[in-house]
Amino acid sequence: MSDKALSDINVLLTRPVAQSAALVAAIHALGGHACELPLIEIEPVTAPDVCERIKACILNLDHYYAAIFISTNAAKIGMQWIDRFWPQLPEGLSAYAVGPGTAQVLRNFDWPVVMSDRGVTSEDLLALTGLKQVDGKKIALFRGVGGRELLAETLRARGATVDYLELYHRHTPDYSRDFVGDLIRDQRINVVVVSSAQILEVLLHSLHQDVSQLDNIALIVPSERVRQQALDAGLTIVINAGGADEMSVIRSLRAIAPTIKPNMN
Repeated sequence: MSDKALSDINVLLTRPVAQSAALVAAIHALGGHACELPLIEIEPVTAPDVCERIKACILNLDHYYAAIFISTNAAKIGMQWIDRFWPQLPEGLSAYAVGPGTAQVLRNFDWPVVMSDRGVTSEDLLALTGLKQVDGKKIALFRGVGGRELLAETLRARGATVDYLELYHRHTPDYSRDFVGDLIRDQRINVVVVSSAQILEVLLHSLHQDVSQLDNIALIVPSERVRQQALDAGLTIVINAGGADEMSVIRSLRAIAPTIKPNMN
């Protein structure tokens, strides 16, 4: 007998384009429906001076104690850079990942990865043994342009030298004023998945901060920090998946499926 555990689920996926194929397939295989609406677009940096700074860090990776990747995009684009200049990974360079999806990208390159099994936040990463005693050590932090400073600030306070490798820009797609709200209604969405705090902010902005449009709709988020942000914004059904990867999202969808009602709007 086939497993149709998500037969009443209509999911809105909001991560960047081309990053949801496996999740869409998994949802459909379980009888659910998935609608993709990217609320963030990823664009690799191209400015010559920025690329030269990245290249300089990459060429000197063997001088670093650790490389930290804060997202799947950072891992994918970062590995493109590393693969360009390092036929083999620098010996002795430790890799740290925020979350299982990011870790899997790195493991595809046969790179042993350290990640927290307690959560997917900077705080969880900072609690790892290998990042506690870093006085005098150099750390490369792969990320997008901008974002939280907690990770770098804490490591620097612990005595490390932290170099940012800011590999990509995040852009908000230019949807018309009521496009997102109309899509949620027309597609009878009853679950929305957001994979970052920034995507949550874009979602709320797209709805003009009118959270009533998400009444009776479950919101799946990747961490307790983002869950609290959603609750503070007035959302009421918010589930911490403990990650943004496919397995974490599917596990959460399975868990809430018996409580989800069809959206009749």
